[in-house]
Amino acid sequence: MLRTVIIGASGYTGAELSKMVSRHPHLELLGLYVSQNSLDANKLMSDLHPDLKGILDVPLRPLISPEMLAKRVDLVFLATEHQISHALAPIFLKRDCTVFDLSGAFRVQSEAVYPSFYGFEHCHLGWLEKAVYGLPEWNAQKIVKSDLVALPGCYPTAVQLALKPLIETPLLDLSQYPVINAISGISGMGRKAKMNNSFCEVSLSAYGLFHHRHQPEIESHLGCKVIFNPHIAPFKRGLLATITAKLLPSASAQKIRSAFHHAYDNAPFVRLLEEGTSVQLQAVQNTGFCDIGWALSSEHIVITSGIDNLLKGAASQAIECVNLRFGFQHTAGIL
Repeated sequence: MLRTVIIGASGYTGAELSKMVSRHPHLELLGLYVSQNSLDANKLMSDLHPDLKGILDVPLRPLISPEMLAKRVDLVFLATEHQISHALAPIFLKRDCTVFDLSGAFRVQSEAVYPSFYGFEHCHLGWLEKAVYGLPEWNAQKIVKSDLVALPGCYPTAVQLALKPLIETPLLDLSQYPVINAISGISGMGRKAKMNNSFCEVSLSAYGLFHHRHQPEIESHLGCKVIFNPHIAPFKRGLLATITAKLLPSASAQKIRSAFHHAYDNAPFVRLLEEGTSVQLQAVQNTGFCDIGWALSSEHIVITSGIDNLLKGAASQAIECVNLRFGFQHTAGIL
């Protein structure tokens, strides 16, 4: 059993991680932690998340000494703010812990991105270079060998799973940038109460146009420019991306179908819909699946890609990476 802790456990992603770790056959949940000044410190996890009553009636401990904690654990999930993960990850890595970071602190291997899009200077460039991007369907061989896995953001997960098969084949004319319109539920804005994530205040609206932090992440890992238009909407969870891209003259329905099936027929958490079928958000909410559908015209393809932003876009994808890294069954703790 791998001794496991979750830091930043009080949030929505932390709660989902806690459930999966507690039922995972190869992980021992050693503790749930929050920052020392958190209002949730010393509260029971099940008091914050009532669906966990009788499952996780355990306290959220304040993280006082990460150095001491690092001596007692094998595996760490960081469900923390970007700058906090940036500070904590090297402490655990130095003690030979395996770190799965759900923030953006190590996602993009370009130090210039961090002051502009994350608001801090990156001080751990050695670890930034060693970090492996945790997209299981496309990076499994590297994940197996990594001690620092940087989990993708929720938007980049849905977008990359939709576009990568057609870019890698290649079947897209990238001189015309793919246009991504993606809508997320308000849980993607975190659990802390703010006016802009109050359910009564949220209206369907675009935000972060041309300067959202997921833009460089998407472009970096796709290897092409995109137009990314994120939206927030008044529903709790789930994410739907609708992507329009130009096809190369050589592309055909058969080649597109083959590219998707070649990429995902052995991927347990990607479900391909029939051609001409669009993804329904309710089909992926509360699941670890990504559903992908597409429709064609003579020159363009429209791809729909749906995930649960808290699961395939965060917690369950992290567990997938754990299972790959340690050779466990891919679906362990998730299904």
